[in-house]
Amino acid sequence: MQSLREIRALLAERGLHPRKRFGQNFLHDKNLLGKLVEAAAIAPGDLVLEVGPGTGTLTEALLDAGAEVVVSEIDEDLADIIEDRLGARVTLIRGDCLPRQRRLAESIVAAFGDRPFKLVANLPYQVASPLMTALLLDMPHCTGQYVTIQNEVADRLIAPPGGKTYGPLGIIVQALADVTRLAKLPASCFWPAPQVTSAMVSILPRPEHGVEDPHAFARFVTALFGKRRKQLGTTFGRDRSWPDGVTEDQRPETLTIDQVVALWRLVDSPTP
Repeated sequence: MQSLREIRALLAERGLHPRKRFGQNFLHDKNLLGKLVEAAAIAPGDLVLEVGPGTGTLTEALLDAGAEVVVSEIDEDLADIIEDRLGARVTLIRGDCLPRQRRLAESIVAAFGDRPFKLVANLPYQVASPLMTALLLDMPHCTGQYVTIQNEVADRLIAPPGGKTYGPLGIIVQALADVTRLAKLPASCFWPAPQVTSAMVSILPRPEHGVEDPHAFARFVTALFGKRRKQLGTTFGRDRSWPDGVTEDQRPETLTIDQVVALWRLVDSPTP
C-alpha cells in the first residue's frame, strides 16, 4: 500500500498535483484504508468497482485481497498512472462515471452486466451522492457500497425525521438499503487536507425493500421535498384519505420513511 511520500512522488515525477475540480483528496492512512477493505469483506474473486482511484493506493489493497477490480477515473493523467502501474491487473474505464444526468456510464454498466459486485472507494465529494443513488436505482446487482464521503453527506444518509438534514437523499437510500456510519475521518488523513471532516459508510441494499418502482419513488420524494415547508393538505388536497398515522397538516420533514413510501403508493404509484 502506497505511503504519502510515494503518492507525492508518483505525481511529482509527472509534474502533476491534486486537482480541486476533480475533488482529489488522497486518503493515505493505511489503517483506515485497511478498515474500508475489511468492512467490505473482500474475498478472493470478488468483483469490485472503485471510482476515483487516484494513484492506486486503495486499488492495490483490493488486489492484494484477491478482488477483481474495475476502476473508473475521469482524470486522464491519473488514469495513465493506473495503467502504467497496474496494467492488466485491473479493468480501467476512462471518463466520467456519471456522464449524463446522473446516469451511470454505459461502459461501467457493460463491465458488470448482471454479475454481483461491490463499490469500494474513497469517493470524490462532488460525485458521491449521485453515484450512491444511481447504484441503488440502476444496478440491482451491486451488493454493497463501502465508501469514504463527507461527514455532512453521511449525516444526511442516516438522518431521522424532523431535522434539517432529513431529506430526499436519506429517504431514498434508507427506503432501499441499510446505512451504517463506520468511522469518522479527520482531515489529516488526506492529502491535501480538505476543509471538512469525512466519514466511512456502508450501504447494504435490501432485496425485499418493497418499493416497486425505485425511480418513480425517487422522483416523488424529490418533488415532495421541494415543498418541504408546505402542509401535505396544501400539496395534495385536503379532501382525501391519508396513510395510517399521517394527517393533512403535517409537513414532509415529519414523515417517517414508511410513511413517505405509503404516501407515494397512495398518490403517485401506478401499482395498487
